[in-house]
Amino acid sequence: MTETPNPHIIDADTLTGGLRPIRRVVLALGSNLGDRAANLQGALNALADTPELHIVGVSPIYENPAIGSPDESPDFLNAIVVADTTLQARTILERALAVEDAFGRVRTVRGAPRTLDVDLIVVGDKVIDEEDFVLPHPRAHERSFVLIPWSHVDPDGEVPGHGKVAELARSVDTSTLTRVDGLELRLDD
Repeated sequence: MTETPNPHIIDADTLTGGLRPIRRVVLALGSNLGDRAANLQGALNALADTPELHIVGVSPIYENPAIGSPDESPDFLNAIVVADTTLQARTILERALAVEDAFGRVRTVRGAPRTLDVDLIVVGDKVIDEEDFVLPHPRAHERSFVLIPWSHVDPDGEVPGHGKVAELARSVDTSTLTRVDGLELRLDD
């Protein structure tokens, strides 16, 4: 596995013998119900246990108010996970949804408080615009709680169609975003 994605690096599919490119994938973790830090750590552990998803970076944890949520919604803890993978984008999305479900995510009102969010932000330079699946994540390029943590682990990363993460991070309002010192997500060795 390489530290940076390279579209010319391929991995053999052990079942079919076909070749698949290794792509950089970025996932955003968020929680504003229950033990928020434990929810994020559990999500990281579940992602790290996913075959063919190799975690290469985990951001610091940030806290911010809920955006687009009902009044009095608790603040979110957020982090970014960067990985390399040969998995298809839809497979990663299905895994993200399964991890949310395992942590009791209930989908009711849009923006309602939740135990866990696992949002698929980008998969390489893939662009998808389907009814149930959009890549890159439609608002990632304007959200400080995605861009600032991402810039810590992959400042040269890009949001397809919008630009480099480091440049985008300089253009967002960070007045409500706070780095949480003393909390850290850890990969089990």
